[in-house]
Amino acid sequence: MVNEGREIEYFMKIRQVVEELSLSVLAGEDFLEQEVHWGYCCDLLSRVMSKGKKGGLWITVQTHMNIVAVAVLTEIACIVIPEGIQVEEEVLKKAENEGVVILSSDMTAFELAGKLYKMGIGPWSE
Repeated sequence: MVNEGREIEYFMKIRQVVEELSLSVLAGEDFLEQEVHWGYCCDLLSRVMSKGKKGGLWITVQTHMNIVAVAVLTEIACIVIPEGIQVEEEVLKKAENEGVVILSSDMTAFELAGKLYKMGIGPWSE
């Protein structure tokens, strides 16, 4: 966001995102007070590893164990799985153990990204 020619940082708590978008919490219920500063939509893990940074909300259709590792490595605040895609219990247990929030939505990734943008969560920037 820009205010009087200066860029200002906007964020919201994961809990607010969950409530406003009616998301389901699959893992990490105890960590919903973390802040989300930016959003990223990508299914290529190496790309997320190179672009991801602390405080991000990551939308992906990937549901395997490696998404948890990438979230831990990049300190991404939460992962959102679109289209009601199921996540294996083993992955959710790993996420809980690592303190990673995994959320679910019946919306498409495109719909989620648009709604997040309207809520003030912008894209990652350097």
